[in-house]
Parts: sequence; C-alpha cells; structure tokens
Amino acid sequence: MKRTKIIDVLQSTDYGKDVCVKGWVRTHRSSKAVDFIALNDGSTIKNVQIVVDPATVGEEVLKQVTTGACIAATGKLVESPAAGQPSEIQADAIEIYGLCGNDYPMQKKGQSFEVMRKNAHMRLRTNTFGAVMRIRHNMAMAIHTYFHEHGFFYFHTPLITASDCEGAGNMFQVTTKNLYDLKKDEQGKIIYDDDFFGEQTSLTVSGQLEGELGATALGAIYTFGPTFRAENSNTPRHLAEFWMVEPEVAFIDQEELMDLEEDFIKYCVRWALDNCKDDLAFLNQMIDKTLIARLEGVLKDTFVRLPYTEGINILQEAIKNGKKFEFPCNWGDDLASEHERYLVEEHFKKPVIMTDYPSAIKSFYMKQNRPVDGGSASAGYKGSIAPGPTMQGTDVLFPQIGEIIGGSVREENYDKLMAEVDKRQMDKTHLWWYLDTRRWGTCPHAGFGLGFERLILFVTGMQNIRDVIPFPRTPKNADF
Repeated sequence: MKRTKIIDVLQSTDYGKDVCVKGWVRTHRSSKAVDFIALNDGSTIKNVQIVVDPATVGEEVLKQVTTGACIAATGKLVESPAAGQPSEIQADAIEIYGLCGNDYPMQKKGQSFEVMRKNAHMRLRTNTFGAVMRIRHNMAMAIHTYFHEHGFFYFHTPLITASDCEGAGNMFQVTTKNLYDLKKDEQGKIIYDDDFFGEQTSLTVSGQLEGELGATALGAIYTFGPTFRAENSNTPRHLAEFWMVEPEVAFIDQEELMDLEEDFIKYCVRWALDNCKDDLAFLNQMIDKTLIARLEGVLKDTFVRLPYTEGINILQEAIKNGKKFEFPCNWGDDLASEHERYLVEEHFKKPVIMTDYPSAIKSFYMKQNRPVDGGSASAGYKGSIAPGPTMQGTDVLFPQIGEIIGGSVREENYDKLMAEVDKRQMDKTHLWWYLDTRRWGTCPHAGFGLGFERLILFVTGMQNIRDVIPFPRTPKNADF
C-alpha cells in the first residue's frame, strides 16, 4: 500500500479508510489487551497513535518496536476517543525496517543540548530539532519568496575567493599544495605559482562585493549561501560555517535601505507565524514561553531608528544610573551584544535600527556622512556632532540576539573609496575588479547582510547557534 505522510493522516477525516504510515517510534506502551505506538515521520511535530492488538500483530514483533525503531504500520484510520488527537490508526500489520537497541542515544528521557550536539547525526529525530529544521526550511522559503515577489534576482557568488571582503583576515585557505613540502621565496613567503589558482585563495566570508557587481547590472539582487570565518570563538553566537542572506540594491538611500530591512524581516516573522504554528507552539511550551508573544511584538512595533551617538549617550546614562556592563561603551567603541540588547530589551523594548556608526569601526566600503563643522561628521540626530567621521550604517538589533542585520549605503565615489583603501593600507591587488565599478558607470547603491542562523535563533527561541544548523562547524569540531 502507498505510504501516507503523518501530517496528511492527521488532517484527514476519511475514517474507515485503510492507510499506511512509515516512520520512527517515539514511544511504545504495552499492555495485555492493547499496545500504543506513537509514530513520527518528520512531516509534523505531531505523532500519530498506532493502536495495536498483540494477538493480531504478534507479541514477538511488538517486542522489537522500541524507541527509535523504524516501522511501517498499516490499518484503518479511525476517529480517536482520546483528547488532543483527532484520529488514530487501528493497525492490522506492523513491518519493521530498522531495529533500535537500548544504546540509542535519543531515548525518551530528556537529553541536554550538549549531549545532543555530540550525537548530531541522531538529534534531528527529536521533537525539538525536527521543529527547528522545519522552521529553518520555512525561513529559507520566506526569504526566496520575499525577494522574488519584490523583483530581486537570486545571484550566485563564489565560495572561493582571493579577496577579503571584511578585511578581518580570519579566512580558511583553499589549496592543492603539498603542505609537507611548501615552496618559499627568499623572504620565507609561500610561493603560490604552482597552486591550483596560481595565487592564495580562501573560503569567502561574504558574497557582498560580488553582489554589488550584480546590483549595478541587474538593479536588485540577493545572495543566499554558506560563508566561512576562521575565528577561534566558542560563543553561543558564532559558527565557522554559516549562511548569509545579502541583498544589494541600486539607486536607494539610507532611509530606503532601513525600510527594506524592516519590511523584509517582518515578512519572515509573519511567514513563521502563519506557516509554522504547530512547531512554534511546541517550542513556545518547551523552550521559551515568551516566544510567540515576542514574534508577534515584532510585527506590531515600528523599529526605532537610532543614531549610534544617541545610543552611546543612552548607554552612558544607564551606567550613571547603576547599570553594569562587562565591556566599555564610549564613543568609538564597537558595541557588544550586551549593549545592543540593553537598548532593545530594556530601554526601547522594541527592535532598533542603529545608524551612523563611527567609520573607524566599520568596513572600508561604507559611505561616510557629509563632513560638517571643520571636518567631523554628523551623528544624524538633533543637530548633534559626533567626535569623528561617521558612516551610513543600518544595523538591525533584535531582542535575545543583538545584531541580526548589518547594512549600509556603499561608497560609490571612486576617489573617496580609494582614499579609504589607502588610509587602511589595504592590498589593492585583489580589489581591482571591485574598484572598477566606481570607474565605469558608478551609481548610488546599498545593501545588508542577514545571518540566517541568527534569524533562526530568534524565530525558534533556541539559545545556542549550534542548535539551529544541522551540523555545526566550530573550533575543534568538524564531525558529521
């Protein structure tokens, strides 16, 4: 008999019909008269209950139906007398595909997330990770749908690059060279002439620079793919391999960019609430009882648009009033997650788009605000003047997460961009193609980067970024 997915069985009212379901056993309760098997196939957070008469199926077969076993159950769909489940299956036959012994790591008893990370190959079968992965799929669909509906083109950027977009230097090298016999020049530097690409290459940290090329030809593009950062960080917010969503748009300014950021992320949250109700309800009950209310709050609130300088003033005022922060927050400091979350969760109690950061703490390609009063740059609010140059950044800060989007208007003027590259003593060798876009038909443009896993953290209420990607890559961990 053809298999029916459990999600479809639970939505069906065609009682009396013979059905066949296949999946993995969540629980098995036995008695002399009847056995109850909770079966799940990953199509929904909900299990279907299989009611089995041991005399019909055979006690020897039922003894093999343990937690984690893979089985097929065939029988009649009937209306369930039990509360909380619309239907169940009265089984005529059970077929066992895969046995599961007592050493199965995902037993019914609760497992810590740390233990489950060590068993990432099996944790996907649990209720929690099934819910997270279905939501992850839905967020990917929301992203593609949003950009398609708004006239963006999906643009594929390379994973292997010779340039460092962020200038951080924390990149994984890609080479075919024999690491036990590296050729070096007189200065001791590695010679890459005989390497596959003939030069030093790495895994990309961002597709933005290439994405800008697409935007200056197609008008509006987005990238959505894996990126890599060789940063020795073991925090709950960092991965070595993660996914980025990076739209780039020609002919928009800072205000229009902020409108795009807010509209986009609200669309994703609304999609989750509309399409992931059962999974969100489960996570709201088991992981974070404020989850759904927080998601709904994002849709109700208009995001605060806050200049960096004003944010610093708020943080310093909080310190005067007794608030303790681990890290300093003077003008010119790159704000830590604790500062961002204070502004969002305690001061404004709603998402914040922070603007006009000091240029020195941001990337070379970001457009500076116009100088005023003898060379400093406007902080962008109430006529106040920042101590130094600021740029047209638009970072979105969210509760529980801190920064979830980093964006800016890009510097389109060739001379200004070159001046910034020279000021930072950057190697122009691998940036010639990027600089060319400012020489030939330059245009105003802007864009942002959304850390996909950070979005999933927010939407699921999970606390560690390693638990929202199927197989996390972190320092000293490349298993599975």
